[in-house]
Amino acid sequence: MYKLSPSSLHVLKDCPRCFWLQHNKNIRRPEGIFPSLPSGMDRALKEYFDSYLEKNNLPPELEHLTGVSLFNDVEKLKIWRSNFKGISWTDKSGNILRGAIDNVLVKNNKLIILDYKTRGYPLKENTHQHYQDQLDFYNFLFRKNGYETEDYSYLLFYHPSNFDEKGKVNFNVDLVQIDVSVDNAEQIFNQAIQVLKNEMPSYSENCVYCKWLEKVTFQK
Repeated sequence: MYKLSPSSLHVLKDCPRCFWLQHNKNIRRPEGIFPSLPSGMDRALKEYFDSYLEKNNLPPELEHLTGVSLFNDVEKLKIWRSNFKGISWTDKSGNILRGAIDNVLVKNNKLIILDYKTRGYPLKENTHQHYQDQLDFYNFLFRKNGYETEDYSYLLFYHPSNFDEKGKVNFNVDLVQIDVSVDNAEQIFNQAIQVLKNEMPSYSENCVYCKWLEKVTFQK
């Protein structure tokens, strides 16, 4: 039985061998220092959106959306947001896929996944594409749990623009709609299970971790 998440499946695309070692040998990639600002922003954004939920309104960033409201089941939202619980699905072999989301919108009784992203620079033309699989997995999980979701999700990007005269940071906001594919999510999940069941695969040529290990081993 394997326990997977959208973030761990990202490793599969980056390097199959690192992915295999993580789940079969419990050998993880070295972890660098993770800045606290993104997690602080994530917490602040959830509190900010929840303040509008209490008022039964949309925040200004979403006011232009038609027929949309914030998901109002607070207890379910707490579970779905939790990194320890989240929303999960178990396949016939007992393998588990679990993810934790930021927020959910509702339109015509269908759910729309909303994910916050904080970055240091303005968006590039293809920035949103880096999160395609993540959103595909979220929608896959919700549908496996019996919820109807739209065929698209939203990415809400925040990046700093300037300071005002009182020293407060102003942020630019970009809302990007991205089409989702649950078929893509299922295909990646099935591929992951097959990789894990087989012998250790070769590493990716672009994997800096495996390249480093190869150099160190060679020097010995």
